[in-house]
Amino acid sequence: MTQTEPATDNISLQQRGDEYLINMMMTPEGIDDPAPWYKKLRDDMPVFQSASGSVFLTRYEDCRAVLRDNRFGKVERNADATMLAVDKSDEMTKFRQAQQERRRQGPQSMLFLNPPDHTRMRSLVSRAFTPRRIEGMRASISSLSEECMDALAEHGGGDAIDILGWVPINVIGELVGVPRSDWARFRDLVTTSAVSLEPTATLDDLKSAEVAFGEMWGYFLDLVAERRVMPGEDLISGLLEVEVDGDKLSDAEVVSTAVLLFGAGMETTQNLIGNGLGALFKNPEQHHKLWEQPELVDLAVEEMLRWDSPVQIDGRGALEDADVAGLDVPKGASIVTLLGAANRDPAQFSNADAFDIARNEGPPMSFASGIHFCLGANLARAEGQEVFAGLIRRFSSVTQAGPLVNRNRMTLRGYEAVPVEVTPR
Repeated sequence: MTQTEPATDNISLQQRGDEYLINMMMTPEGIDDPAPWYKKLRDDMPVFQSASGSVFLTRYEDCRAVLRDNRFGKVERNADATMLAVDKSDEMTKFRQAQQERRRQGPQSMLFLNPPDHTRMRSLVSRAFTPRRIEGMRASISSLSEECMDALAEHGGGDAIDILGWVPINVIGELVGVPRSDWARFRDLVTTSAVSLEPTATLDDLKSAEVAFGEMWGYFLDLVAERRVMPGEDLISGLLEVEVDGDKLSDAEVVSTAVLLFGAGMETTQNLIGNGLGALFKNPEQHHKLWEQPELVDLAVEEMLRWDSPVQIDGRGALEDADVAGLDVPKGASIVTLLGAANRDPAQFSNADAFDIARNEGPPMSFASGIHFCLGANLARAEGQEVFAGLIRRFSSVTQAGPLVNRNRMTLRGYEAVPVEVTPR
């Protein structure tokens, strides 16, 4: 073999890998079902460095290792070199640079912090956002779910995203302390802001997201000021009271936490409900099994999270020169963990492409891992369990009543519409 042949092979491999990514993230077929492209990447190049410089991981253990390794953390991508760089215009570059500068100057969300700042803030937040507080909301989650079930029953069905999607917004609203009269306002704001996480976001998307973030920020600043004067039983009041060795969260840190919980808690759990119904409709034998064996609902929710994860993509940056699954990467390199691919890794899950509601092979990668493991994982699970338990209890059948409409998003994957018909018991 001549010296030029390996180089040619490498170029061909990189071009093929980038082609897989484009098909996965930018075509209707890929957005509709990225699993075949995950398999191609995992089979052909499980550790793949794109022409953009980003490294993509598809195997469960590789993703888990990076997410748990303190050599990798949250770093800013170059404003003009995002992982797929769909829009490389000067206007987009300037907007991203200005956005990054605003973030540097203002208080950071816990989502973008590294130790020791992340350790301090997460520790303080965790003292208010406790498993006990979440478990104590079970009755409220069930009650709020029942309201949505009533709406389904009244109309004989409807769009499950529109109707059942109110469960997470209502639950987070009650948890955080947003008055019920304002819950509807946040649904559009969160949906608009979440698009900023998408690799294919346009300049208009980012501008709209910035406006939505600003509106939520201003709202919670006012609410925090109110809770300082008149505290309640809600999470914001709890966050304001937390103190460790004289250290307390600032108003801005409480606001950033509230915005994060509202954004992550609503969007992902809504996707869990919609994607879970979609999985049942695509696998009728499992759908029937769940209605016949409702005691499987907890395992079924875990399988819904694995098979069609509400969060498909996460990422880290190399904080120093490091090795990633045998590949040397320089400090500052972007590492993209394809959580959806990790959840279909046959080395971790038997018959990984099959949807099996009785599967019990350990947790999926859907909530990430390591120090940034989703703070609201237990809340999302509780909501999913209550919703699907409620559907089984209230309706003898829940059937698909029209095409499932995809939202054309990859990072936070979900449906725009899931039309259903229901038959009350």
